[in-house]
Parts: sequence; structure tokens; C-alpha cells
Amino acid sequence: MGHGPRYRVPWRRRREGKTNYYRRLKLIKSGKPRMIVRRTLKYIIVQFGEARLEGDKMLAVAHSRELVKKYGWLGSTSNTPAAYLTGLLAGYRARLAGIEEAVLDIGLADPVPGSRVFAALKGALDAGLKIPHSEEILPTMERIRGEHIALWAEELSKNDPEKYKRQFSKYLERGFKPEELPNHFDEVVEKIKREYEIKLARTSAAGGVEQ
Repeated sequence: MGHGPRYRVPWRRRREGKTNYYRRLKLIKSGKPRMIVRRTLKYIIVQFGEARLEGDKMLAVAHSRELVKKYGWLGSTSNTPAAYLTGLLAGYRARLAGIEEAVLDIGLADPVPGSRVFAALKGALDAGLKIPHSEEILPTMERIRGEHIALWAEELSKNDPEKYKRQFSKYLERGFKPEELPNHFDEVVEKIKREYEIKLARTSAAGGVEQ
């Protein structure tokens, strides 16, 4: 640990490994709202916020557990398809809040191309937001739809039924076959788009921001 008269103790959130203040400062200087993507072991959280003197203010928020409660999602709430759906949901809510542009804030996550944080970004882009990015970092639509999961499940069901049951026990408990994930994903996307395109049309006709 550093010491001496010139040593300054790092801020608490930096010590705890929660905030990279140099990266945060660059994002704030953009003058645009931040699309904040965070992952836990079970969920994906996407928020659109502005930095203010009294603290960050969240303008639009989506949590992957909403996919289950509101849209009948039967897959995992922490995988790549769930990340995209959560980003799509948050992106539409951001537009309803009057946000058209943002910058991506992935916190301390490693910027691995094709990862879940970039799947969430793809969802927000497809909701109609403008967010600076490189196309190379986005996962393919095959991966976003969970086709890799469906193929793996199909292979396991044929070659190792016991492992299939263990690997996809949560899916099977819900009466859902993981092989059907891509089609189920498409159905949930349509539910979200249908709901929010109507809301956006109403807001546009009213000439204001939905409260």
C-alpha cells in the first residue's frame, strides 16, 4: 500500500472496484445521457442516466426480471438473448423519456466483442437510439436469438439426456424446451415492439414526453 505525505487514499468506490472514475469522467464530458449496463449472476440491468451535482438521475430503467413478469419470457434472465431484450426495453423507455442519443457505460466490465453488455447495446440501437459504437463489437443475430443455446440443447438431448436435464433444468421446470428458444425470443421481441411502438406513436401525436 502507498504511503508518504503525498499519498492520497483512493475514493471508496474505486477501492471497492466499483467505479473507474477516469472512464466515468470521459463519459460525463460527452454531455449525453449514459446507457449504463450492469450484470449480476442472475440478471441484466440497463439504465439511462444523467450526471448531476446532487448525484446521477435515472431517466429510464429496465431489469431482465421484467421479461418474465410482463412478457412471458421463459429463458434465462442473464444470458445474451435476455441482455438484448432488456436493452431493447430500456431503449424504448429512453425514447419515451425524450432521449435520442447516449453513450455506453459498461462500468468495470471487460469490453469483449459479442458479450452480453454489447447485446444490450444492440437492443437499444434497435429501439432507435443513436449510441456511438463499432459494428465489430456487436454479437451476431444468431447468437442474440439464442441459436447457439438451441443447438447445444438439441445435441445434448440426443447424446446425453441426463446432462441435458441438468443443464436446462430451469427451462424444463417451466415446461419450456430450450430448443425452441429462438422462436420464443422472436415472440417476446414482437410483444415489446408492439407495445412501445404504440406508446411512441401516441407520444408523438401528443407532441410531448410520456410521464
